Amino acid sequence: MSGFDLTKLLAERGAERYDLHAKYLNHQLPRMLHTIGFDKVYERAEGAYFWDDQGQDYLDMLAGFGVMGLGRHHPVVRQALHDVLDAGLADLTRFDCPPLPGLLAEKLLRYAPHLDRVFFGNSGTEAVETALKFARYATGRPRILYCTHAFHGLTTGSLSVNGEAGFRDGFAPLLPDTAIEMGDLDALERELRRGDVAGFVVEPIQGKGVHPTPPGFLRAAQELLHKHKALLIADEVQTGLGRTGDFFAYQHEPGVEPDLVCVAKALSGGYVPVGATLGKESVFKKVYSSMDRVLVHSASFGSNAQAMAAGLAVLTVMEDEGIVAGVRSTGDLLRSRLTELIPKYELLHDVRGRGLMIGIEFGRPKSLGLRSRWTMLQAARKGLFAQMVVVPLLQRHRILTQVSGDHLEVIKLIPPLIIGEPEVDRFVAAFTAVMDDAHAGGGLIWDFGRTLVKQAMANR
Repeated sequence: MSGFDLTKLLAERGAERYDLHAKYLNHQLPRMLHTIGFDKVYERAEGAYFWDDQGQDYLDMLAGFGVMGLGRHHPVVRQALHDVLDAGLADLTRFDCPPLPGLLAEKLLRYAPHLDRVFFGNSGTEAVETALKFARYATGRPRILYCTHAFHGLTTGSLSVNGEAGFRDGFAPLLPDTAIEMGDLDALERELRRGDVAGFVVEPIQGKGVHPTPPGFLRAAQELLHKHKALLIADEVQTGLGRTGDFFAYQHEPGVEPDLVCVAKALSGGYVPVGATLGKESVFKKVYSSMDRVLVHSASFGSNAQAMAAGLAVLTVMEDEGIVAGVRSTGDLLRSRLTELIPKYELLHDVRGRGLMIGIEFGRPKSLGLRSRWTMLQAARKGLFAQMVVVPLLQRHRILTQVSGDHLEVIKLIPPLIIGEPEVDRFVAAFTAVMDDAHAGGGLIWDFGRTLVKQAMANR
């Protein structure tokens, strides 16, 4: 018998969590968490809530960057994993065709009836990597187009189509790819005329800043791409599985049928990493063109039984509990309640997004006192005011949110898809209190702002 006892190990050494990260993992993470006061000790979680070591509850408006679509520890997903482990399946033999991957692919493709096949990997960036490889092979062309400010992952291929210089710096050379401004059809056509473009990868709503594609852009881009024999790749890693109030975000625009669609995050149920690349028959048949090429693209843990069981359970829960319809109504309520606050607060400039993917943007105020404080923050580092809002939301109101990207004055809300009116009420009340404090011209929020300014100047 093994002497391993997980419960005992956590009881004995759980308090070392921040020291262990500082010593053995990314040492900047605990440093950052200590600096902004996010160094909490969370002990359990359920649905849209965490509880800390003092027994206090925290509302999760981040969902693990979108992974926890059904919240934490959904009982149906949890039971599915117990069941698949108890079944003792002969998993990952590599030389058989187990039923679970086929069943999940069949179920997933029902939501994208114009697509035919699925490749299962382990993450969102791997789903994008698959799409890039498939597009280049199927078209015989090297170049991929993407949008400025896009985020498609951090492995080398997906980093090549990442529109943020901060992620790319120091990792060149990357793939031969070209950025265009989102919505710029002239730039898209100009690049396509060069004849070397395999595809265009695009988020229907950009995660960085929460910017939806302009109305009609995806449909027009699709027509241009197909005219020039290139492929449309929809990155739905964050926007897919109901996040925006349709199963896929591209479905908000009639007539859009991407050639490849990338899925991950919420498909996992928050337990077992899984990524999926959905595609047309013609693309898959070019990549896997003969028995000699049967393993030309594969993943060691792709299609593992635990991930497939989690995915099947997630899709079943979404159907049984009407998740997508709930996202539409709750998202509309949250967005409208926040939009109503814009005339009240001069620092609040915009509320945008779809479903439960919402961006709250702050901007330069008109009154002299607030404007001077805003200018001080901007001079030190753009994005500090948004961070000033995120911190009291957690420290004073026990609500976890995130800034929507480096040097952006935008907070992104991507809560679990299961939240309802009580969570909307709690967030809006807390956000209103923080905005009241910010507009009072003093108080804790501006005291913290001075701390952030000092930190930003020290890092220069």
